[in-house]
Amino acid sequence: MSPIRVFLADDQALVRSGFRMMIEAEDDLVVVGEAADGAAALRALAAQPVDVVLMDIRMPVMDGVEATRRIVQSGLGTKVLVLTTFDLDEYVFAALKAGASGFLLKDARPADLTAAIRDVAAGEAVMAPSATRRLLDHVVPTLPASPGSDHRLDVLTDREREVLVEIAAGATNSEIAGKLYMAEGTVKTHIGRLLAKLQCRDRVGLVLFAYETGLVRR
Repeated sequence: MSPIRVFLADDQALVRSGFRMMIEAEDDLVVVGEAADGAAALRALAAQPVDVVLMDIRMPVMDGVEATRRIVQSGLGTKVLVLTTFDLDEYVFAALKAGASGFLLKDARPADLTAAIRDVAAGEAVMAPSATRRLLDHVVPTLPASPGSDHRLDVLTDREREVLVEIAAGATNSEIAGKLYMAEGTVKTHIGRLLAKLQCRDRVGLVLFAYETGLVRR
């Protein structure tokens, strides 16, 4: 099985070096390139296939949010995992709205970082727990008076609603399987149907949908 190809976009050479050391210590991950700004990252990515980009938000020439937007719009299928020292809702919101598949703080443990890269490469969404609440507070300032009353929920089965509630609570597929007494493969099937029915890009979109419709309340 080919290793997951990772690209580093960060304006600090020392940070890139540290990430490279952590990533290349893993047998299934390899760093295939680096860039010190968003524009340089886009030029490099146009010339070589990459699975996951570790993207800093604040960079010169072109910031990580705009670079993420352009990568997603390119249709290449490259996933973006945003890393930043700024645990601020506007950055979380902008990065995820731009199409990032994940968001972690730079002080995350090496094991959490490498696990996040694998998850994002596999099509999962990753968010720093400390950022989740800020995101919801920013995106969902007011909630429906009647929980679960939004008509957009009508297309879901009772089981799909149960799975969606667990996703919104931050549960993993294995945790959902254990709580709802179903096989993990069945959970994945339900999630696939949820993404298709609700036209959400990933789990982050499902979380926001659950809160926006009032199915889950803060």
